[in-house]
Amino acid sequence: MAENTISITVNEERKEVDASFTGVELFAEDKNIIAVRLNGELRDLYTSLHDGDTVESVALDSEDGIAIMRHSATHVMAQAVQEIRPDAKLGVGPVIKDGFYYDFDVDTPFTPDDLKQIEKHMQRIIKESQSFRRRVVTEDEAREEEANQPYKLELIGDKEAALDPAASGEISKHELSMYDNVDREGNKVWSDLCRGPHLPNTRYIKAFKLERVAAAYWRGSEQNPMLQRIYGTAWPSKEELKAYTTRMEEAAKRDHRKLGQEMDLFSF
Repeated sequence: MAENTISITVNEERKEVDASFTGVELFAEDKNIIAVRLNGELRDLYTSLHDGDTVESVALDSEDGIAIMRHSATHVMAQAVQEIRPDAKLGVGPVIKDGFYYDFDVDTPFTPDDLKQIEKHMQRIIKESQSFRRRVVTEDEAREEEANQPYKLELIGDKEAALDPAASGEISKHELSMYDNVDREGNKVWSDLCRGPHLPNTRYIKAFKLERVAAAYWRGSEQNPMLQRIYGTAWPSKEELKAYTTRMEEAAKRDHRKLGQEMDLFSF
């Protein structure tokens, strides 16, 4: 093996590659690959590789790939909200079945018109092809960066947060990390406390929709502040988003008809 190469297993095939390679170079010819499973753990394409590593590609349209895309969509939504409402405080933004949500502490509740404005702002961010870059930080560094974000500070100080399904996307048991959204000139334009992984850049978010707003207690406790939760969905293609939207509309019609039948049954 040459001095500047490493030996790794890629999709069950042994390869020798340049020691400087990351997943970006490894899968440069397949634009559908958006992340890797490195030694069994999901990681960004930008993650450094080492001799002896086992690497599996993660496609955008795979189950893992869709979850990563939706997680990245939460960051884009939170960035859009904070650019529109700079005083918004961030809660958590997990991936859920068929979509995602993010909780915000804002002075006035979001309206349907607000969602339309946020969607347009998200489209602009996506078109800018901002990249997601991970930085490992110490607890003190994280506290300094999130000094104006009380809910993030709570998560940083809570070692059990990594066990909370809603907060586990923000906090790891092993280390803290920030994700920066970086523009094409290399400038950091937004950041969030997060364990990742994320898409290589925002352009991989092909089709999304913000669906509704609901009120939710911080971390599900009535003792905590009431936050505004924005729900959304994202899919690998516009066709899949349309199919999902159609399914939801048909399900709503069935529920409406069922409710109407039940009301008629009990009317006198």
